[in-house]
Amino acid sequence: MTLENPVTYAIPFFVILIIAEMIFGKITGRTRYEPKDTATSLVMGLGSQISGLIFGGLALAVGFYIWEHARLFEIGFTWWAFIAAFILDDLAYYVFHRASHRIRWFWAAHVIHHSSQHYNLSTALRQTWTGVPALTFIFSLPLFLLAFILDDRFISGINLIYQFWIHTEAIHRMPRWFEAIFNTPSHHRVHHATNPRYLDANFAGALIIWDRLFGSFVSEDDDEPCRYGIIKQLGTYNPLKVAFHEWLGIFQDIKGASSLHQRLCYLFAPPGWSPDGSRQTSDQIRESWQQKTAKPASDGQGLDLTAPLPHLPVD
Repeated sequence: MTLENPVTYAIPFFVILIIAEMIFGKITGRTRYEPKDTATSLVMGLGSQISGLIFGGLALAVGFYIWEHARLFEIGFTWWAFIAAFILDDLAYYVFHRASHRIRWFWAAHVIHHSSQHYNLSTALRQTWTGVPALTFIFSLPLFLLAFILDDRFISGINLIYQFWIHTEAIHRMPRWFEAIFNTPSHHRVHHATNPRYLDANFAGALIIWDRLFGSFVSEDDDEPCRYGIIKQLGTYNPLKVAFHEWLGIFQDIKGASSLHQRLCYLFAPPGWSPDGSRQTSDQIRESWQQKTAKPASDGQGLDLTAPLPHLPVD
């Protein structure tokens, strides 16, 4: 028995909610839409569905093979198995998502989702066309090994549907207990932000507990509004450039590399790595920002201990 991907049935509701948010934004000014940007996001979403039809069978075939020949347990369709599968799938998503920001190969597929400089419900539909060719599905394979999942499309689809509503500026904060457990618009705004303090944080899918457990959680600071997009903004709405610009960048970097080590780093080091330091990774950007904003040490009485000593005359 297999279950269908629920995202397919959710698409009409996505469109209705996007239109509703547009109207809400016109009335209140709390959400912002740019027609070309929104159109690009919708095209990327459509392309992602087409890509899934073309390549999705490969990922599913690998998963089914593992389930059939290597699974460790025999678990049926029970209510607790669905809950366990959802939690484990969400953990797998966290690992995938964090790797997609720390390993350039996976970032090349994921960067599409971050390429918009706007943050609204249409941004949720700005999805990759190259996820399966980039082998991002390998992060879900342990769930087939554990036999919690017969068809990953259903469980991961539920997770993706959850993530749709958190792409908005219309909601400021959810109740504190909800913010403590689940991913929310506030948490995910941080994830999409390019501010140095927010870089590479809040990788959660549905449950923010993973970020809290593994030290990648950063709360939204109301005094520092989020700036969206990527470090080097694309400056284009061309869907082909949006979909493939980072893959092209990798190819160009590898072509100009002078050693095997450099080629491997261009593929698998964090995005922004360069042998001469001419570009910066997110860690380097954040460290530089921290150094600039660090307060000087004090003796507790207003004396700046980092200031140079005054020049004293010599007798």
